Amino acid sequence: MEFSPRMNFATSAKDSIIYKSIHTVSRVISQSQSIHRTVNEDDHRRIDNGETMLGRLPLHVQVSEMLVREIKAGRLLHGEKLVPERQLAIDLDISVGTLRRALSDLEQKGFLRRIQGSGNYIHDAVDGENIYAFFHLELLRGGGLPTARALSATQMSKPPNLPPFGTVDEAFRIRRLRYLDGVEAAIEEVWLDGACASSLTLRDLDDSLYHYYRTRLGVVIGRVTDMVSIGMPPAWAPVDFGLSRDRNREWGYVERRSIDQHGREVEFSRTWFDPGAIRYVARWR
Repeated sequence: MEFSPRMNFATSAKDSIIYKSIHTVSRVISQSQSIHRTVNEDDHRRIDNGETMLGRLPLHVQVSEMLVREIKAGRLLHGEKLVPERQLAIDLDISVGTLRRALSDLEQKGFLRRIQGSGNYIHDAVDGENIYAFFHLELLRGGGLPTARALSATQMSKPPNLPPFGTVDEAFRIRRLRYLDGVEAAIEEVWLDGACASSLTLRDLDDSLYHYYRTRLGVVIGRVTDMVSIGMPPAWAPVDFGLSRDRNREWGYVERRSIDQHGREVEFSRTWFDPGAIRYVARWR
């Protein structure tokens, strides 16, 4: 895409979409820091009252990923100029160092252009890489920072109702709740082929499983096939989660088969989402 810098679209960071996007990230992280996570000892998890949630991506990565999703959703336009870094960091109540790491990450992924003496500009890269490239759920307004709360991670034999995948008879079943900007978004059940790992505990998992697969297991998901339909929410879903409060109607439903860098089908997943608040979006160029 041809790059043509635009004029700064907001005189004040607090009036801009960028401010609102990063402010949402900061709010979500702030909320997550105070969550007490009670877990089953059989799943090797514990209560955590520390400064960060288990498995949470670094703040600067979350900021950059949120911006990428806002760019992909068309809320931040190609060529738009960011407000000055120091002012933006002050308005967002984050350190200049954190902001600069986020912008550097964004530049490395191909979504930011830095012009000496002019400033930082949004760049909607066709081939840009980001952690949530395969995450197709968005808020109705577009975008939204994905986070997750894992419920269980269990190693078990693959049940007969799963499609064939992988090379061994065992798999790791991961059940999670997904959020977008802190909004209840989806219920997820992921099956990872047992040949991919010798062990797996909830404490190890990131908000992004694909990031965890790549950095911890050496498994790079390079291709996915999604089958989108409707379905009833699962019986195991927590009763206090959004989708589970009304078990008598159907929700959006996605079955995914994931292929790794060696062409092996290593993962199968099921996702249920509330179409009243969330939409499934796929974009092509």
